[in-house]
Amino acid sequence: MAWTLDARIPLILVEDPAALAAALAAGPPAAVLGVLPSGQARAVVAEGFDPSTPHAPACACCQGRPSAAVALDRLFQARVRGQCPWFERVVALADTAASRAAVATALDQDAVTAARFRWAAGEAR
Repeated sequence: MAWTLDARIPLILVEDPAALAAALAAGPPAAVLGVLPSGQARAVVAEGFDPSTPHAPACACCQGRPSAAVALDRLFQARVRGQCPWFERVVALADTAASRAAVATALDQDAVTAARFRWAAGEAR
Protein backbone atom coordinates (compact mmCIF):
# COMPACT_ATOMS: atom_id res chain seq x y z
CA MET A 1 0.00 0.00 0.00
CA ALA A 2 1.42 3.36 -1.01
CA TRP A 3 0.67 6.55 0.90
CA THR A 4 2.22 9.97 1.26
CA LEU A 5 2.16 12.68 3.87
CA ASP A 6 2.45 16.34 2.91
CA ALA A 7 3.23 18.30 6.06
CA ARG A 8 3.30 21.68 4.33
CA ILE A 9 0.74 24.25 5.48
CA PRO A 10 -2.28 24.39 3.14
CA LEU A 11 -3.23 27.74 1.61
CA ILE A 12 -6.75 28.65 0.52
CA LEU A 13 -7.28 31.60 -1.82
CA VAL A 14 -10.43 33.72 -1.41
CA GLU A 15 -11.43 36.85 -3.29
CA ASP A 16 -13.70 38.81 -0.92
CA PRO A 17 -14.35 39.37 2.81
CA ALA A 18 -17.50 37.21 2.79
CA ALA A 19 -15.55 34.24 1.41
CA LEU A 20 -12.83 34.94 3.97
CA ALA A 21 -15.35 34.81 6.81
CA ALA A 22 -16.79 31.55 5.49
CA ALA A 23 -13.33 29.99 5.10
CA LEU A 24 -12.28 31.02 8.60
CA ALA A 25 -15.47 29.60 10.09
CA ALA A 26 -15.19 26.30 8.24
CA GLY A 27 -12.12 24.60 9.56
CA PRO A 28 -9.20 24.51 11.94
CA PRO A 29 -7.34 27.62 13.18
CA ALA A 30 -6.10 29.77 10.32
CA ALA A 31 -3.78 32.67 9.63
CA VAL A 32 -4.77 35.32 7.10
CA LEU A 33 -2.50 36.49 4.32
CA GLY A 34 -3.72 39.94 3.32
CA VAL A 35 -5.43 42.80 5.07
CA LEU A 36 -7.83 41.45 7.69
CA PRO A 37 -11.21 43.25 7.49
CA SER A 38 -12.60 44.57 10.76
CA GLY A 39 -14.73 42.06 12.60
CA GLN A 40 -12.79 38.98 11.40
CA ALA A 41 -11.77 37.82 14.87
CA ARG A 42 -11.49 34.12 13.98
CA ALA A 43 -8.06 34.55 12.41
CA VAL A 44 -5.12 33.53 14.57
CA VAL A 45 -2.81 36.11 13.01
CA ALA A 46 -2.76 38.25 9.85
CA GLU A 47 0.09 39.42 7.66
CA GLY A 48 -0.38 41.86 4.80
CA PHE A 49 1.52 42.32 1.57
CA ASP A 50 1.49 44.82 -1.27
CA PRO A 51 1.81 43.25 -4.72
CA SER A 52 2.12 46.64 -6.38
CA THR A 53 5.39 47.56 -4.67
CA PRO A 54 8.21 46.07 -6.71
CA HIS A 55 11.63 46.12 -5.14
CA ALA A 56 15.00 46.18 -6.82
CA PRO A 57 16.60 42.77 -7.30
CA ALA A 58 18.32 41.63 -4.09
CA CYS A 59 17.10 44.60 -2.04
CA ALA A 60 17.89 44.42 1.68
CA CYS A 61 14.31 43.76 2.83
CA CYS A 62 13.27 40.90 0.55
CA GLN A 63 16.27 39.94 -1.63
CA GLY A 64 14.07 40.28 -4.71
CA ARG A 65 11.44 37.75 -3.57
CA PRO A 66 7.71 38.36 -4.19
CA SER A 67 5.96 40.36 -1.48
CA ALA A 68 3.53 37.49 -0.82
CA ALA A 69 6.48 35.12 -0.26
CA VAL A 70 8.01 37.51 2.28
CA ALA A 71 4.66 37.83 4.09
CA LEU A 72 4.29 34.03 4.17
CA ASP A 73 7.81 33.85 5.63
CA ARG A 74 6.74 36.19 8.43
CA LEU A 75 3.67 34.04 9.15
CA PHE A 76 5.75 30.84 9.19
CA GLN A 77 8.40 32.36 11.46
CA ALA A 78 5.77 33.66 13.91
CA ARG A 79 4.21 30.19 14.01
CA VAL A 80 7.40 28.23 14.66
CA ARG A 81 8.75 30.75 17.19
CA GLY A 82 5.52 30.74 19.20
CA GLN A 83 4.90 34.44 18.55
CA CYS A 84 1.28 33.71 17.60
CA PRO A 85 -1.17 30.91 18.35
CA TRP A 86 -0.66 27.76 16.27
CA PHE A 87 -2.48 27.72 12.94
CA GLU A 88 -3.05 24.77 10.63
CA ARG A 89 -3.78 26.63 7.40
CA VAL A 90 -3.54 30.02 5.72
CA VAL A 91 -6.44 31.81 4.07
CA ALA A 92 -5.21 34.37 1.53
CA LEU A 93 -7.54 37.30 0.89
CA ALA A 94 -6.60 38.26 -2.67
CA ASP A 95 -9.20 40.68 -3.97
CA THR A 96 -7.28 41.87 -7.04
CA ALA A 97 -5.71 40.12 -9.99
CA ALA A 98 -2.29 41.42 -8.89
CA SER A 99 -2.63 39.98 -5.39
CA ARG A 100 -3.84 36.62 -6.73
CA ALA A 101 -0.87 36.55 -9.10
CA ALA A 102 1.51 37.42 -6.26
CA VAL A 103 0.24 34.53 -4.13
CA ALA A 104 0.37 32.12 -7.07
CA THR A 105 3.91 33.23 -7.94
CA ALA A 106 5.02 32.75 -4.34
CA LEU A 107 3.62 29.22 -4.11
CA ASP A 108 4.56 28.10 -7.59
CA GLN A 109 7.97 29.74 -8.11
CA ASP A 110 9.54 30.56 -4.74
CA ALA A 111 11.43 27.52 -3.42
CA VAL A 112 11.30 28.50 0.26
CA THR A 113 7.57 29.20 0.12
CA ALA A 114 6.89 25.96 -1.77
CA ALA A 115 8.80 24.03 0.90
CA ARG A 116 6.59 25.44 3.68
CA PHE A 117 3.19 25.95 2.03
CA ARG A 118 1.03 24.17 -0.55
CA TRP A 119 -2.25 24.82 -2.31
CA ALA A 120 -5.12 23.31 -0.32
CA ALA A 121 -6.99 20.46 -2.03
CA GLY A 122 -8.72 21.79 -5.12
CA GLU A 123 -6.89 25.14 -4.96
CA ALA A 124 -4.08 24.56 -7.46
CA ARG A 125 -3.80 27.54 -9.78
